Amino acid sequence: MSFGDPNNPYGPPPQQPPVAPPAAPPGYGYPQAPPSVPPQGYGYPQQPAYPGYPGGNMMPQTMPGLMMTARVLLFIVAGVQVLIGIFAIFGAATINDASNAGEDTFGNNGLSDIGHDSAGIIFVIALLFLALAGLSITLGVKFSRGGQGIRITTMVYGIIGSLFGVLGLINASNANSSAALVFALLWIGFGGVMAAAMIAPSGAAWFNRPRY
Repeated sequence: MSFGDPNNPYGPPPQQPPVAPPAAPPGYGYPQAPPSVPPQGYGYPQQPAYPGYPGGNMMPQTMPGLMMTARVLLFIVAGVQVLIGIFAIFGAATINDASNAGEDTFGNNGLSDIGHDSAGIIFVIALLFLALAGLSITLGVKFSRGGQGIRITTMVYGIIGSLFGVLGLINASNANSSAALVFALLWIGFGGVMAAAMIAPSGAAWFNRPRY
């Protein structure tokens, strides 16, 4: 009986196939494998794309430069309108006091009546300028969150302002007043920039952008 016989009880035990050790679970401090994420391809919903404006591929995320300029001009115009309104109120009060003093001295006469009427007209003009100042400030503030109503109102506001500037330019030319001429030109420029900013495609896209 030889030791090479597999049935020999006195021979060495048969060799067993090697057993692979069990995989140890990852312990503390070992990086974990990231979960596989299927690529976004066919069959997966795509993110909605917002239409752009001519010359651009997507909605503007920041206010365009022309819009920023129009906004600053609105605040400047509001400041001028407030100053005109305040000075007009003081002027109306001064004329009214002078008319009252004339009545006390000379009695009721035609000049005092003209003074009171002039003071009333100037006071109404002062209220009109203060109301326009409030509109200018409101439009400038609403540029951030406003919609098409703010855009159209600003466009009409700028066009009307330019028309008044043209009338002022004609009067300044007839009166040969350099100061009035400069003021009219500035008014035409301010109104033109406001209207152009609202008409431009970037302005339309800004007011059409989605809001969350």
